[in-house]
Amino acid sequence: MTTTDLIGYDKLIDQAMRGVVHDALKIVEKKGFSGRHHCYISFATRHPGVSIAQRLKERYPEEMTIVLQHQFWDLNVAEDFFSVVLSFNNIREKLVIPYAALTAFADPSVKFGLQFQTELPHAPSEATTQTELPGLDETTEKGTSAASAGSKGLEPGKVITLDTFRKK
Repeated sequence: MTTTDLIGYDKLIDQAMRGVVHDALKIVEKKGFSGRHHCYISFATRHPGVSIAQRLKERYPEEMTIVLQHQFWDLNVAEDFFSVVLSFNNIREKLVIPYAALTAFADPSVKFGLQFQTELPHAPSEATTQTELPGLDETTEKGTSAASAGSKGLEPGKVITLDTFRKK
């Protein structure tokens, strides 16, 4: 006998996790990063409400991962979205990202990470894509970012694991 989840626990958990991102970014907005903290944020570039430069949309048609660490400006954290200015190939661009567009969030300095159930307006291809950040003025460790984890789809009812972001 299977029981239907009429409460929608998976959506409640997803909403709570997006609240964690909001609260973490609010702390960074007020105090900046301390210690070795930094974060990778992956998001669906075509999600409604996302605002990024057309050249970035062309380069990252499905998903993009940004790094907030040393060089970011004007972080503004609102209830439903955040905005930040980053430099791509020495050109500063403002990004507006609704929390509903997030696919992954990680702070590798403390081995913390989250994956989200994000519904894309257009289904991504079957192949898992790795988002690279060429031209981003931040120094990142290629191949160890949270980017590839953000493009792995989560099925409803599956356990969300943080192991994807743990250092081995």
